[in-house]
Amino acid sequence: MDLRWLEDVLVLLEEGNLTRAANRRHITQPAFSRRIRGFEDWLGTRVLDRRVNRVELSPALLNNETEIKALVARIREIRSQISNYDPASTTTTIAAQHSSIYSTFPDMALRALKEYPSLKFRVRAGNQRDCASMFLRGDASMLMFYEAEGAASLPFGDTVKRGTWGADRLVPVVGGGMRYCVASDGSIPDDSPAIVYPEESHFGAMFAGTEKKFATRSQAINPVFETAFSNGIKELVLKGLAVAWLPVSMTYQEIENGQLVSLGSHYGSMSVNIALYADMQDDTAKKLLQVWTA
Repeated sequence: MDLRWLEDVLVLLEEGNLTRAANRRHITQPAFSRRIRGFEDWLGTRVLDRRVNRVELSPALLNNETEIKALVARIREIRSQISNYDPASTTTTIAAQHSSIYSTFPDMALRALKEYPSLKFRVRAGNQRDCASMFLRGDASMLMFYEAEGAASLPFGDTVKRGTWGADRLVPVVGGGMRYCVASDGSIPDDSPAIVYPEESHFGAMFAGTEKKFATRSQAINPVFETAFSNGIKELVLKGLAVAWLPVSMTYQEIENGQLVSLGSHYGSMSVNIALYADMQDDTAKKLLQVWTA
């Protein structure tokens, strides 16, 4: 297969005429026609209907023009990536839990860019299960999510290595008008409105079997919202709509400036790690795991 054949075909599709297409390719019309025959021989079928005094393009060729353009662009991209390969300037795809992107990834990106200034990131957000599926399919070379302290590593096999960026804690917080409902011992009324995690969600499963008030529907008397989207939960809490459990890394600035009040002193906290999984067959992912777990 010669890439020039595909480029010839695209020009022919644009011009609809062998002579004009040959002129654009800066070769004679017979030479151009021979290259088209070479493409037909490789393809195993004819793409031109050569009749006396005229040549017609086959409908199959016309209907696949978009796919041929995409294929040529992809081949050029691969050729460029191979010839100009530099591990420090590649784009790394990371499948990451929503909350970890918001709370920890900015600091991680800064550290990585100090080592590899030309590095680029493609971050694909989702819940833990979806992110793990992306990683398994090969759609991402790294996986990042919150993992309960002491939890067993996911069984990905010998080509995947696990590390941790650091530790975090989930604490119950309130904001807005609900800050004035906090008692001197750091508690709030048991029937306070709560934003709870679905019990089938990643955080919901982590709270299962604990006695953490307000965390899930079964642990709250008055669950008014149920969602696993931590960023949205934070905004609802800031408006004073309910109490919710959130990572300290996501809320510490608001706790420090008084927008949020932590109830961790009364209700305790949930210790978690920011877990990283890297495909060790990917050179950039391997280097990033070393940087982030140093």
